[in-house]
Amino acid sequence: MSSLPEPSQFTFFHTLRVRWAEVDPQSIVFNGHYLTYADVAITEYFRALGVAYPSDLARDGGDFFAIRSLLEYRAPARFDDQLQIGIRSARLGRSSLTFTLGIWRDGELLTSGEIVYVHANSATRASAPLPQWLREKIENFEKTLPQG
Repeated sequence: MSSLPEPSQFTFFHTLRVRWAEVDPQSIVFNGHYLTYADVAITEYFRALGVAYPSDLARDGGDFFAIRSLLEYRAPARFDDQLQIGIRSARLGRSSLTFTLGIWRDGELLTSGEIVYVHANSATRASAPLPQWLREKIENFEKTLPQG
């Protein structure tokens, strides 16, 4: 990732509170939970688009498969912190969808990252073009981002 994400780069945020089961004996979030936080926020992003994931994709015989995850840890989240998770679609490829994410606590960037999904036939797992209806929903939602 080339630069740190700023909250102003995101049109969608999901808030969650760190639970006791997610922390180690020092009350710091175990690193694997950040991917769960991202997954929850991406599901809520789809909900904000009006997409029932995964059932809307399954109608066309497709699904998303994660092919790349990158997280950069900057500061730890701790038990009972309230986190703001920013999600945006950074790139729409022929069959891929790249999300950029940022996780903040009270304005402090804790974690940044990127997750890439490929749209594929759910039976064969062969890549397939993103459905046009989904591409249009994402483009319309993301066009409200600041340009530049």
